[in-house]
Amino acid sequence: MLRIAVPNKGSLSEPAVEMLREAGYRQRRDSRELVLPDPDNDVEFFFLRPRDIAVYVGAGTVDVGITGRDLLLDSESPAVEHLPLGFARSTFRFATTAGTLSDISQIAGLRVATSYPVLVRATLAERGIEPSAVVRLDGAVESAIRLGVADVVADVVETGSTLRAAGLDVFGEALLRSEAVLARRSDVEAPAGLDVLTRRLQGVLTARQFVLMDYDCPLDLVDQAVAITPGLESPTVSPLHNREWAAVRAMVRRDQTNRVMDQLYDLGARAILVTSIHACRL
Repeated sequence: MLRIAVPNKGSLSEPAVEMLREAGYRQRRDSRELVLPDPDNDVEFFFLRPRDIAVYVGAGTVDVGITGRDLLLDSESPAVEHLPLGFARSTFRFATTAGTLSDISQIAGLRVATSYPVLVRATLAERGIEPSAVVRLDGAVESAIRLGVADVVADVVETGSTLRAAGLDVFGEALLRSEAVLARRSDVEAPAGLDVLTRRLQGVLTARQFVLMDYDCPLDLVDQAVAITPGLESPTVSPLHNREWAAVRAMVRRDQTNRVMDQLYDLGARAILVTSIHACRL
């Protein structure tokens, strides 16, 4: 069986479980379950702390795991990113007391508090910046400056409201743009079943990004309509009982749905219908 590590709690947990469910895998009903076999799909799930998942993948205890890109890079594990999963997006930034620093180079000689010491040290080293210390904290790093532990904090930022509430401002360029990823070991052959898991997850990602659009179009306008909805390879065009019209079906990006519908209607298309895609393979 393919052994898959899944976050057992936190912001990564529910979206990961939902994605796997959409991909056709069995998921636990009791949050106390730590191991869940899915013999119908020849996989076994292990529910682990998000921060530990990259370590288990790197050690070969599990074959693959879902974790954050930031956690993966901070783990110093021989695991690598196999597939970005498109959820739990965030930005990793430096922050300090409002109005004091404006550039990352100014961190030289200062104390930096973070829950991601490996990532921070590597990022600063790449830029030739040497802080006086990197202080590891397990959480609530926004309090580190007020309590005198550090001069700068480095943390994952989604909206920045927590930092602003603590009187801090982000500054300089982003260290990292993170999201959930599927991780695997880089130094071993791809495990059996990983190709199937990858295709299924990619199918979910595509289904979330696209919708299926159907519409009726006058024959003399089909070429113009197809230019608006080119689909992935090419749209399907079928004759209607009224030979002066054709039915067109194409995949359209979900975030462009209403704009495309407006363009088609203005062109002369009618009976424009949009259907969500549950699953797909490209």
